Amino acid sequence: MLKIVIASHNRGKLKEIKFKLKEFPVILESLDDYPEIPEIAETGNTFADNAKIKAVTVAKWTNLPAIADDSGLEIDYLGKSPGVYSSRWGKTDRQRIRKVLNALENTNKEQRKARFVCVMSMVIPEKTDEKIFLTKGICQGWITNVPQGTEGFGYDPIFIPDGYSKTFAQLGKNVKNNISHRAIALDRMIQIIIENFNFNE
Repeated sequence: MLKIVIASHNRGKLKEIKFKLKEFPVILESLDDYPEIPEIAETGNTFADNAKIKAVTVAKWTNLPAIADDSGLEIDYLGKSPGVYSSRWGKTDRQRIRKVLNALENTNKEQRKARFVCVMSMVIPEKTDEKIFLTKGICQGWITNVPQGTEGFGYDPIFIPDGYSKTFAQLGKNVKNNISHRAIALDRMIQIIIENFNFNE
């Protein structure tokens, strides 16, 4: 059985990845299983930089394959902010959502265009070096005027994906796990996992 460490404490994120990998002979662990690993500073300027930093660090600490992602919300009207700082726009999801809505006050729907972006990195430790893989997923949509729905996490209550009339927080995990930025990046990463570990679909 292959063991992979997800470089995150985020339980919502871990649930999404477990859902996608449930058909495979994989045991998923998270940073909660390795309290000895110190907090990893996300010092990169891009989603890819931060994903690689986290995956490389966890793979070195555990000597196991590690998967990390960095994701966030880009809003064109705000110069693609909050972007890589999405998780740092406030101490809680509610504060972060309120900051976005305040920044978009008095804008029209066209000005509220946004996208979720996810870059996922997998690092496989090797005796001489390490293999690093990157995938990317983008989900286009727009920002609502008020939060709607109770499922999901982060900015889900204010993001409506293109082609839908409900937020991620209203659509629920079954829909989100098929169309989200992380789902797209993870689907691409699963193909890399299959190829590298000789899994049969």
